[in-house]
Amino acid sequence: MSDDAERDEDAAAAAGEDAAGADGADQGEAAEAADVVAGGGEGDGGEAAAEGEAAAEEDAAADEGGDAAPEGKAVEAEGPEAAEPAPRPQRRAAKESGGKEVVPGADLEPIAIGEDERELTAEERAAREAEEEERRAREAAAAVDDEETIAPRTVSVPADTRIQATGKRKSAVARVVVRAGDGSFQINDRGIDEYFSSSRHQALARQPLVTAGYESSVDVRVRVHGGGISGQAGAVRHGVARALTALEPELRGDLKRRGMLTRDDRRKERKKAGLKKARKRPQFSKR
Repeated sequence: MSDDAERDEDAAAAAGEDAAGADGADQGEAAEAADVVAGGGEGDGGEAAAEGEAAAEEDAAADEGGDAAPEGKAVEAEGPEAAEPAPRPQRRAAKESGGKEVVPGADLEPIAIGEDERELTAEERAAREAEEEERRAREAAAAVDDEETIAPRTVSVPADTRIQATGKRKSAVARVVVRAGDGSFQINDRGIDEYFSSSRHQALARQPLVTAGYESSVDVRVRVHGGGISGQAGAVRHGVARALTALEPELRGDLKRRGMLTRDDRRKERKKAGLKKARKRPQFSKR
């Protein structure tokens, strides 16, 4: 009986020790949990204090800077603006001028393009080239005439001299009468300056007289018809040269060498059927 009692006592003592150990562990865990809760409370309190200080600083900055935005908001606002492209100069100028759009170069004066600077068509270029060639030919002929001009001389024409001649050029026909006189020149009962308004045509009609030296020794009367102004001027020249040759046969060589006695039968070529002009054809289209 004593052995059983000892065993019961030992078991009871062990059970008490286990219960005490469990209670101690529970108490330790509870203490740790309380410490964690206390620590969390202190952290929340610190964050709340920091937020309070930041709010106070923001209020102070707002009072000092008026409408100035807080630093955090300013940084956030700078982000989208930095992402947008830079404004164009005209838009910036428009904003500076009060919203009115400014056109670049509006204050500059326009460049006026003259007739010479305009691009010419093919027909205009051809006409200009023909004029240039004709001008060069006239200058070359004038230079040759100047080099080969007959030496100045004094000529005398009998008072009863009356010479008739006929000149032709293209479809114009000129009947010329040369008499002794003081150098008057009439065409169709009009002065040469009045009949030929162009100085080129006047010089062309007077050329035989000037070349032979008879410009102030004879009077010239001309009846001309047909053709145009240029053809009539050529016909008068041809007729006057023939009349001077009849008056003084020695002039034939000089006048012939300058082409004044040659009948120039060149004329405009007639238009052909199916063509636009004498030789100009319509544009060819393959399809």
